[in-house]
Amino acid sequence: MGRLPGGGLAKGLAVTLRTMTRRSITRQYPEVQPDLPPRSRGVIALFEENCTVCMLCARECPDWCIYIDSHKETLPAEGGGRARTRNVLDRFAIDFALCMYCGICVEVCPFDALFWSPEFEYAEYDMAELTHEKERLREWMWTVPPPQAPDPAAEDPKELAAAEKAAARAARRPPGDAR
Repeated sequence: MGRLPGGGLAKGLAVTLRTMTRRSITRQYPEVQPDLPPRSRGVIALFEENCTVCMLCARECPDWCIYIDSHKETLPAEGGGRARTRNVLDRFAIDFALCMYCGICVEVCPFDALFWSPEFEYAEYDMAELTHEKERLREWMWTVPPPQAPDPAAEDPKELAAAEKAAARAARRPPGDAR
């Protein structure tokens, strides 16, 4: 009821005049690198030694932008046992033109083969070159920051308590008891 006509316009002009008198702060990007927050998401890095070709990352990816090829290799038996087979990774590629950086692949990897790297300068002139193979993904692995230290005030994880309880039960069990 007590509003003046054009009061909103006057407020808007006041904000404009206030910002016009301040000096703008512009960072010249290639010369001045941005200050990234800790643990920022840039690109997905691959630690190839941990990959068991379980295909969970490719199956869970909502964009189907992860391509994995592998073959089976037979390992000779040691000490008279039977020969073992294992999957060997031939190709691991991520199409960053399709990727929506949701992080599901990093979360579902049970063997810690995928990590977030803060590297963000991987633009290409051709969209077809945004499919990066395992060699390029491995280069980004060395830019991954170490994990944060746990909070000393936090309570222990439930899994740790369950594992300690199971170990105590196993230690009390007499030898030869196969429960």
